[in-house]
Formats: sequence, structure tokens, C-alpha cells
Amino acid sequence: MKKALITGITGQDGSYLAELLLEKGYKVSGMVRRSSVENYERVEHIREKLNFVQGDLTDQSSLDEAIKEIMPDEVYNLAAQSFVPTSWNQPVLTADVTGLGVTRILEAIRKHKSDTKFYQASSSEMFGKVQEIPQTEKTSFYPRSPYGVAKVYGHWITVNYRESYNIFACSGILFNHESPRRGLEFVTRKVTHTVAKIKLGLAKELRMGNMEAKRDWGFAGDYIYAMWLMLQQDQPDDYVIATGETHSVQQLVNIAFDCVGLNAKDYVVTDPKFLRPAEVDLLIGSSEKAKKKLGWTPSVSFEKLIEMMVKEDISLLNQNKVRH
Repeated sequence: MKKALITGITGQDGSYLAELLLEKGYKVSGMVRRSSVENYERVEHIREKLNFVQGDLTDQSSLDEAIKEIMPDEVYNLAAQSFVPTSWNQPVLTADVTGLGVTRILEAIRKHKSDTKFYQASSSEMFGKVQEIPQTEKTSFYPRSPYGVAKVYGHWITVNYRESYNIFACSGILFNHESPRRGLEFVTRKVTHTVAKIKLGLAKELRMGNMEAKRDWGFAGDYIYAMWLMLQQDQPDDYVIATGETHSVQQLVNIAFDCVGLNAKDYVVTDPKFLRPAEVDLLIGSSEKAKKKLGWTPSVSFEKLIEMMVKEDISLLNQNKVRH
């Protein structure tokens, strides 16, 4: 029975990955931070099947202990301070968790179980001010936020440990991937949740920042399958995971309102407070390498994804109504 350790197991990607690994017969452990409020909402339905260990990416000894205790065959590092706007307010914390945290976990693997296969969650935000379109594994990085900078560090330290210590370490450069489990602070979920509230008469407007920004958005369930595939290969490597299609925030908003039969123009208000100090305008990835080497392709279209999220949010809000 293979053993896997997932950092960030209670997040969107962690919860989908835990489900996938359980289906594949793994013994799954998740690393969680000690906090006064426990939030296992996304993994509640599989909680009894999971093993939780306490640890923190800012604390080396807790990572050493986790690796020694579990002796995992695979480690998926999905934990991070992953919200871009927060990285402007907390740049040092973001560097410590999202950047140096990767070194700490690689050190724990190197010292205690060097044959562990390691997956690092890299990000399309590393491309930032894009140097070519579409972005591939060979495109140079030009991050435009403290988060993007920290992710570049995490990416290169992963390459470094692979080449210096012969650790099976892969980075997945994942473009935006969304789902009904996405946090409410992220633009896609903010839109679908607010549209659901407007439809149910619980809100009157949707306040937005830059409507022209374009992203390559896919379904998180598809993307975590790519992570798993990377660690099943004979050789470790880095892969861009993306749909190869780009959509603007405006299109996202229009589709979400269309799902509930409303016109976006009647409800959207532009609010300067949601604009970033340095904006990333166009991200679009090429997954040619992942298609060729991993046999991976996305299965859920952008329209279907937004529709899925709006429906789930309506159902969630209805359930809350019933509870209250």
C-alpha cells in the first residue's frame, strides 16, 4: 500500500487529491497547522479515512517529524500562502511559507527518506509579465507579485534538489484551476457565489476590479490528476498544466449571470479597491509536453466549470437557508 503525505490537504486541491489517492488505494496523510479553529470542511466526507499530522511549513522540526513518522512514498506540497492580494500585505510571510517552506520540506525528505517522490505546486503567476504567448516549460519567469516571486524560488529550489541530490522532484506549473471548493476570496468563486446570492435575492450587486484581465482557467479535479501522473513517470520533470484557452474576467461574469438568466450589466459595479499594484494581464499555457509525456488533457470546459460552480453555490446557499 503506497503512502502519501499532502501538505495543504484541507484546501481545494488537497481535498480533490486526497479523494483520488484514496480511490487508488493509498494510505493518505495530511499535514495540518495547529489552530484554534479547525477547518476540515472540504475533506469532512472522507475525514475518517485520512491520517492527520500536525506541521507547519515555517517549522523545520515539525516537517522532519512528519516525514519520519509517515515515511511517505510520495509527498505533494500544496500548502502555501496562495492568495495573490494577501502577498502584497504580507510579503515576508508569503516568502517564508511559499518560498522557504519548499526548502524545508525538501530538506526533511533528503535527511529522512531520500527515495520519496516529491511534487511541488508551482504556479502560472511565476510568468507574470509574460515574455511569450503561450507560456511553456521553457518560458522565462517575470513574477509580478510577492506570491509569484516566492513561487519562483520554490520552483528553482525543487530543480536544485533534483539535480544536486538526485531526489525524484517534479514541479507542476499549474494555471488557474477552479471548482466549487475554491475559496470565496478568489475571483471565480467570488463571482459564482455572488451571482447565486443575487439570484436568490440575498445580494444586489457584484463589485469587481479589472474586468479585462485574462486567465487560462481549468477544473481543479482535472489538474490534480496531472499531479499524480507526474509522480508515476520513470523520470522526474516539470510540466505546464493548462487548458490553452484564455477568458477575460468579463466573460466569466457574463457566463455566470447567463446561468441564472440575468444580465450582468444590471448588477456589476467597478470598484478601484480591487485593482492590484502590478497587474498580470494575460496568462495562457501550453500543455503540449504534458499531453505527449503524461497523456493528460483537460476534460471540463470553461463554460461547464462556471455552470457547475454557480449550481453548487445556489445549492449551498439554499442548504444554509434551510439550516437557519
